[in-house]
Amino acid sequence: MKRTASSYVKLTLASTLVLTSCCLCAWRLIKIQVVENETYAKSSVSTQTYQQMISATRGEIVDSEGNAIIENKVGYNIVIEPDVFPEDNAEGNQVLLNMLEIMEEEGTEWNSSLPISETTPYTFTEDDDAVESLKENLNLNVYATVENCMDKLIEDYDIDTSYSQQEQYELAAIRYEMQLCGFSLSNRFTLAEDVPLATVMALKEKGVTMPGMDIVEEPIRSIAQGDIIPHEIGTVGSIYAEEYEELQAEGYDLDDIIGKSGIERAFDLTLRGSDGVKEITVENGEIVSSEITTPVEAGNTVQLTVSSDYQRELQTILENFIANFDNLRDDKTTELGEVSCGAIVVLDATDGGVLGMATAPTYDLNDYKTNYEDLLSKENTPLFNRATDGLYRPGSTFKTITAIAGLNESIITRSSTYYCGHTYRFKDHDYNCTGYHGDISLTRALQVSCNIFFYQLAEELTIERISEYATLFGLGQSTGLETCDAAGHLSNQETFEELGVDWTVGQVLQSAIGQGEWAVTPLQMANVACTIANNGTRYETHLVDSIWDYNHTECLEEIEPVIAEQITPIDDDVFQAVEDGMIAASTNSFPDAYSLSDLGFDVAIKTGTPQNSSRVQDSFFIGYAPADDPEIAFAGVIEGGEYSKYMIHSIIQAYYQCVKGEDVTADNYGSKSTVTGMTVVTDESSNLVTASSETTTTAVTSTSVAE
Repeated sequence: MKRTASSYVKLTLASTLVLTSCCLCAWRLIKIQVVENETYAKSSVSTQTYQQMISATRGEIVDSEGNAIIENKVGYNIVIEPDVFPEDNAEGNQVLLNMLEIMEEEGTEWNSSLPISETTPYTFTEDDDAVESLKENLNLNVYATVENCMDKLIEDYDIDTSYSQQEQYELAAIRYEMQLCGFSLSNRFTLAEDVPLATVMALKEKGVTMPGMDIVEEPIRSIAQGDIIPHEIGTVGSIYAEEYEELQAEGYDLDDIIGKSGIERAFDLTLRGSDGVKEITVENGEIVSSEITTPVEAGNTVQLTVSSDYQRELQTILENFIANFDNLRDDKTTELGEVSCGAIVVLDATDGGVLGMATAPTYDLNDYKTNYEDLLSKENTPLFNRATDGLYRPGSTFKTITAIAGLNESIITRSSTYYCGHTYRFKDHDYNCTGYHGDISLTRALQVSCNIFFYQLAEELTIERISEYATLFGLGQSTGLETCDAAGHLSNQETFEELGVDWTVGQVLQSAIGQGEWAVTPLQMANVACTIANNGTRYETHLVDSIWDYNHTECLEEIEPVIAEQITPIDDDVFQAVEDGMIAASTNSFPDAYSLSDLGFDVAIKTGTPQNSSRVQDSFFIGYAPADDPEIAFAGVIEGGEYSKYMIHSIIQAYYQCVKGEDVTADNYGSKSTVTGMTVVTDESSNLVTASSETTTTAVTSTSVAE
């Protein structure tokens, strides 16, 4: 067959095209295998990057001398890792029981917040809030019984009823705790903290049979001094799921530890530090790099104003007084019952810092951690801080406020007198005094605590001005304490209306002497004394002195005193006249062992025995020392007792020994000064007190016993 020229052209073109394609393919193959071999080899490797959070070490809490109250130590935690823990509830339950069996053999406790008793018949064991949260978390109505709650937990988590009652309870408790802590793929669960090494070894030995169980070495919050203001130090714990929504916005992760109460909570952002991030790169199942991309920043250390030594002494003074009260009983205490509760507060008179704060009964933070249920059920509620939250009538200690109001409103002067004839008639009612004081002036009225002087002053002041000055002194409101304290309330028409009690005109008189419906805390009254000591400058009370770096080598911030109120006196004699009366009160009859006459300086005090609806009376005192240059202001109360003023000498002496490192004696501080502008001479046998000054001379014979 004869081919045409066009056929040869087509064949040539086709051959050229095929040859060109082969060359291109060959070139591409050479490029892939030789030139780009390394690039494609890299792309064939499976690469994954993980981010691991590194928990920051929490800052410590130290006392005024830098001694640790709360510190950190390295310990072992038992955790459950969500990525390898069985998804099947039945399998997971068996893993949990295997872990618990080993932990129980070693005597290791684990975390539980289930508010249900451990044994049958089941009962709710916590407060109403915890029970309400349990029902809400289980999607049960408010009328659900404790049996309903247990049945729901057993059903939700496939807890086999063939398990023993104890095993069922333990599984329910752990599962509920895991639910509270938001156990999920992004959040592991800590079952137990700071476990002994023996437990660690026993668990690791059988770890292969417990998928998801892990032992991690972490800084553990450790209590160095559990007896130092435990109510105010507070506790830490895991973030519960219901808390997380709010805390997430503040930068918290679900597995963070957070302050739950006290200083731990109030200064959580200061103490918690900043977590670090470690980036781990894995290629084909092997770790090829591990790099910290965000460094860990340890939390800062919080230094308190409280001296551990002084705090411990105050607690001892309070507890010894209570323990020895029966030895002080006399005719005045025949109607009083058992004495077991009280509080003492001591402030730095220069800035309102808390130097010590005792309450009885109290507890140790170590016991709170290990025996919470026992503390919760103990008599007289040791978990309740009477120093900051106990509400009392101030009794005659309030007369200092009434006196300052009268002086500052120009209703009375230092030399003004009212007549006391033991009984005072007001609005068709008789009101009695403790004695017959005749014409009596302010200083003497404060010394012998003459009710009738202050009854008559109250008539002219009115309840409005009494309430106004009580507010200026900080009553009916928080003192500003970082950990929060009770506000209490005033004794006026508004309070009576809120309480559903009828207000009568006679309540003006009762309110003026600290009766009525006043509700004040020892902390508030210590701050009243501090305000008098500072001639009307009222500071916010505070527990924190400064913020330091973790190692306590560099001070990052000093907490400056905050002036909450300035009461401006019309002249210098307003506070001086009241101070003179308080100094005179310190010269009242004291047994030699408790006398304030051997300190080498004057002490300003005022005592009171307010009536109490549930007890016959309480015994209250306030004061400051030294009177001419105050260093400390203090207050104390003994519930249902008498003679609380006998603690004042020890409180002052302990301050000088524990805080200043010196003994307080007349030899060290020179001869005792006298009341400014007057000399007070006391004759114990006749109870005759003569007060002489440049302007007035008043001699009063009294048969009363001063408070």
